[in-house]
Amino acid sequence: MGKLTGKVAVVTGASKGIGAAVAKALAAEGAAVVVNYASSKAGADAVVTSITKAGGKAVAIGGDVSKGAEAQGIIEAAIKNYGRLDILVNNSGIYEFAPIEAVTEELFHKMFNINVLGLLLTTRAAVKHLGEGGCIINIGSGVTRITPANSTVYTGTKGAVDAITGVLARELGPRKIRVNSINPGMVETEGTHSGGMIGSDLEKALITQTPLGRTGRVGDIAPLAVFLASDDSGWLTGELLLATGGIR
Repeated sequence: MGKLTGKVAVVTGASKGIGAAVAKALAAEGAAVVVNYASSKAGADAVVTSITKAGGKAVAIGGDVSKGAEAQGIIEAAIKNYGRLDILVNNSGIYEFAPIEAVTEELFHKMFNINVLGLLLTTRAAVKHLGEGGCIINIGSGVTRITPANSTVYTGTKGAVDAITGVLARELGPRKIRVNSINPGMVETEGTHSGGMIGSDLEKALITQTPLGRTGRVGDIAPLAVFLASDDSGWLTGELLLATGGIR
């Protein structure tokens, strides 16, 4: 029996990268998983196929977390398909780097709408269904510790996630709902490849500052989500778990 047998999880932005790895890891421990996607249905379907072939339960559900009705629909899909909700992983996020001179209102609102408002809207919908023992896992970022140049808006969104994690831990603690954050460093994903970050001077510079001497992998992050979703972390809430290979 897995650590999460009988539990139901929603993972937003789970069609690729960290979200896909987290969805698979939760399913491998027995959770039924709602695999949310914003645009890549094919990617989400591939994640569901991988889970079901391994004997797990999963369903792909489209929805833009930054729109209230769609965020609610993602959560309601868990109730419709599996009858309950125990775990919410707020993974949906985008990033774009630019010097302050290039920051625009459009850039600001695009990133804050998904990275911050989307997290709030999905959480708002989820707390109606989370009971005692439920948990919320936010995916933050190590950028809030290293504050790299040309990342004012992105780092600002993840600083907001750090603060929101602490607030919600206090707010939902009396209901015995735990709220924690995983803050990864640079992780090799489809996104960091397509964004030109893997193999870049930035990646090389970060590796030289990382005690463990390499870029992260999705397999470094997914087990932490399992830990935070399970009873193994039953006495943890409001924590920001740095998963950066030691860079800070």
